[in-house]
Amino acid sequence: MNRAALFDVDGTLADTNHLHVVCWWEALRQAGHDVAMHDIHRAIGLPGEDLLAHLLGDDRDTSEDDGLSAAHTTLYGTYFDRLPPLASAAGLLRELDRRGWRVVLVTSARGDELDALRRAVDADDAITATASSDDVDKGKPAPDPVRHALDLADAPARGAVLVGDTVWDMQAGSRADVACVGLLCGGIPRRDLEGAGARAVYRHPADLLAHLDTSPFAGHTA
Repeated sequence: MNRAALFDVDGTLADTNHLHVVCWWEALRQAGHDVAMHDIHRAIGLPGEDLLAHLLGDDRDTSEDDGLSAAHTTLYGTYFDRLPPLASAAGLLRELDRRGWRVVLVTSARGDELDALRRAVDADDAITATASSDDVDKGKPAPDPVRHALDLADAPARGAVLVGDTVWDMQAGSRADVACVGLLCGGIPRRDLEGAGARAVYRHPADLLAHLDTSPFAGHTA
């Protein structure tokens, strides 16, 4: 049975959540929307349209959505050449690959943004595939991206672990019947990650790597 190690990227493997917060805040500000950065932070990890619905409401003027997303993309793009990976992110992916796990990225990023994130993490040799928001009709917290990632890894849910930093990651993994591991490096509190389905919570990739043998990854055998 194949084993799938599924990873969110923003806030999980790359220290980018707060860059997204600032870029969404500026994009919204330019369009006349006063949204607190704290609220934006809690929405990071949702696909763009869902993030805007979460922040502005379903009754918003949706004709603004494309412009707001484009403004965020333009602002965020100024960081593409210096996105910071989290310590030991690449080492964690490589160690799981060495142990026989099929590593698949599960992310709302796409196109040039996804390319920039992969360059930052710098572990393509350990990555089997990537499931982006372009591949499914519904993004996290729907289970669709996780199920698509399982298909790419040719692995069942019972042989998979999802690592993420947001409640949306934990909810998506739980709805797909995958074991979930939360990381605190994205800025979301432990209790929120556990409440959304995390079986274990670690500080960051280096912490998970150091405790791999006692983590949910140790509960799955080949």
